[in-house]
Amino acid sequence: AATGKLHVIVFVSNKFNTVHFIINIIIPIMFSTVVTVACLLGSAVAFVPTPVTRSSSMVMAAERSKSLPFLLKPVKLDGTLPGDEGFDPLGLSNIDDLGIDLYWMREAELKHSRIAMLAVVGAIAQELGFVVPGLPTGKNQVELFWTCLDRNPGPIFATVIFLSILEIFGGIAITEGRKSGDRAPGDFGFNPLNFGKTPATAKDFALKEIRNGRLAMWAAAGILLQGATTGAGALENLSS
Repeated sequence: AATGKLHVIVFVSNKFNTVHFIINIIIPIMFSTVVTVACLLGSAVAFVPTPVTRSSSMVMAAERSKSLPFLLKPVKLDGTLPGDEGFDPLGLSNIDDLGIDLYWMREAELKHSRIAMLAVVGAIAQELGFVVPGLPTGKNQVELFWTCLDRNPGPIFATVIFLSILEIFGGIAITEGRKSGDRAPGDFGFNPLNFGKTPATAKDFALKEIRNGRLAMWAAAGILLQGATTGAGALENLSS
């Protein structure tokens, strides 16, 4: 009986020691290990970059217009056209209907730019006295046009007819060039002085042409507006 009681006491003692070992030794070690790993993971995550947020920020920055940062970048203005600054607040580059698209828009811009540059030079030249023999001269370009139309309308109508014929050939070139994709907008192969022999210089001249053309369009509009309102010429308005 005494031996049986001893075995029971030893068994209970062993069980108690095992439970005590688990509670006081194993569990604290496991808990501290879990806490340590969690802290390490939290620290590691704190230093991990967030590619999704950064990439989305980069995309948002890339979608902003270069000239108007508060507006989104026009989809079709990807910087391939000379002088492309992402300026299109009216969304004209997105028009693609009735034969009007970005190709047509650039063609029209270049045409008006070239006409405006010639108009500004011509307005200033005639104000300085360099005119075609037989035509009137004066300071106000607007008044001179109506004077020419009243005195001798023939040359003006002949000029309109000649330009209309050029427009017909220009329209054919635009249509065919847009279909084939081999013709750049505004390229009529007219280069008598052989400018832009290399791709780099050709790109530079194309950029200068469109920038000077845009400035000339504003200048021509200003000359006509001031001539109609003040009755003075471009140089006279500039000096007054």
